[in-house]
Amino acid sequence: MVSDKLPSREQALQLLRENQCSPKVIKHCKAVAKLAVETAEACIEKGLKVDSELVEIGALLHDIGRSKAHSVHHAVIGAGILKAAGLPEPLISIIKKHVGGGITANEAKQLGWLKDVYAPVTLEEKIVSYADKLIGNAKRVPIEETLKELASKHGQDAAERALKIHKEIKQLIGEYP
Repeated sequence: MVSDKLPSREQALQLLRENQCSPKVIKHCKAVAKLAVETAEACIEKGLKVDSELVEIGALLHDIGRSKAHSVHHAVIGAGILKAAGLPEPLISIIKKHVGGGITANEAKQLGWLKDVYAPVTLEEKIVSYADKLIGNAKRVPIEETLKELASKHGQDAAERALKIHKEIKQLIGEYP
């Protein structure tokens, strides 16, 4: 049964633990959630409509798939875990779309993923992806560091997609956070 109710912060953390996410992954998820919520609040201050609760829970659970894989596949694995738990589609969508600056249809096909959209579309999806790119392990890192890593692991196109989201969020909120 699919619910339209988000888990609480504590329930989300419990889900990470129940799925055997490492303490390192949980610490990273908490740091991403903190920055994502700050970003959502900055958007709200600018008059934008953002579901900050969805952003927080999405950021907390974005790497739940790392309990099973530490490759790019963790996004679809995580989405599958949340789908099996009957969690809301907007939350599943955040998990599925957070990697890099999004995965193109062609890349998804090459990865053997089902035909779907794997690039962030909603503001909530973009905020979680944005925050994830600025947190290395559990601390803030310059976007340039992330872009360099993305380019070396996944190619310049992936880095450019992440930079596009970064610029879009910065244009919405200015330099904070």
